[in-house]
Amino acid sequence: MMSVRPSIRGCSGLAFLLALLALGGCSAVDTVQGWFGQKAEVKPTALVEFNQTAKFEVRWHAELGDSGLSPLQPALTEDAVYGVSGKGVLTRLDRASGKQVWRIETGIAVSGGVGSGEGLVLIASGKGDVLAYGEDGKLRWKSKVSSEVLSVPQVADGVVIVRSGDGRIAALSVADGARVWSYERSTPALVVRSHAGVTIQRGIVFAGFAGGKLAALNIKDGLLLWETAVSQPRGSTELERISDITSNPVVADQQLCAVAFQGRVACYDTAQGNTLWSREISSDKGMTLSHKTIYISDANGSVIALDKDSGSTLWKNEQLLLRDTAMPGVSGSLVVVGDYEGYLHGLSVDDGRFVARIRLDGNAIQTAPLQMGDGLLVQTRGGGLYSLAIH
Repeated sequence: MMSVRPSIRGCSGLAFLLALLALGGCSAVDTVQGWFGQKAEVKPTALVEFNQTAKFEVRWHAELGDSGLSPLQPALTEDAVYGVSGKGVLTRLDRASGKQVWRIETGIAVSGGVGSGEGLVLIASGKGDVLAYGEDGKLRWKSKVSSEVLSVPQVADGVVIVRSGDGRIAALSVADGARVWSYERSTPALVVRSHAGVTIQRGIVFAGFAGGKLAALNIKDGLLLWETAVSQPRGSTELERISDITSNPVVADQQLCAVAFQGRVACYDTAQGNTLWSREISSDKGMTLSHKTIYISDANGSVIALDKDSGSTLWKNEQLLLRDTAMPGVSGSLVVVGDYEGYLHGLSVDDGRFVARIRLDGNAIQTAPLQMGDGLLVQTRGGGLYSLAIH
């Protein structure tokens, strides 16, 4: 769920408040007392029936434990799946069968994870603790960053990159967790509490920030290579002027794309940060880049396909409106998105029509499915972990 900090009192802009409700995931009708004495009802769109031409099949299912308030996601290695609960129970499963290999109590309330790479399995807490385990389940090191960690720690080039809730980025040594460098920047007084992390490619750390800023950092020393504005704050109130990047940028070849809540989606060249194109689309969930197409879940829950090179709309599916649609994933000929009722929807990459659907355990699906071989890996908010085949 997206939230705004600090608390807001006496603000105007009914449309914006309704947008926040939509992003929060409505399990029933939400009624809001308007500023003009009116009541506005916000109802998630009812699911439509369709002819299923594809099918999701559960290969295996495991229980990790409830995720709590953060949208936790699993990590994949060549032969293992790692998952964690909000209460800090970290589990290694066999990738092929889903059978438990080991399960440990980490002793922290987990708010960020799971990350993996260079032989480490990484989780982080709401108090800024970062724990690194080996693939054998033994604790390698423990470090601490400036504030809560709400995103997945990333590993590359001998460092662990951790994004904390105050917008700071820290690079920790893979060997012992020692601080290598840190990057921080000023933030607006009012920002969205988001789960945005970083994206790393070819020695560059790409990150979006509050106020719509997008930055490229050298992974070796944290030096700023370039910075640009994806979106500029607009509006007459502080709420209306929020325009934060609340999801990870996506990178392909020499092109980098990012999207801001109450702002734009835009693509840039990775070398200098020069704008290639931009569009007025708002999203706090994020997007996926596959081949020559960008797939976005917008702020209202619609799923949109854009041409990567021009930004032109290829198709738009509005049949998941206000269903708290998660970031899309792509598997073969399907765009796959989860919603607040635990449904996983398969949309055709060609035209966005529904072609498959499955309901898992009824708990919200808050993150994009992970590609796992010829299938998918999905974690629900209730802690259900599902390996799915697509037929």
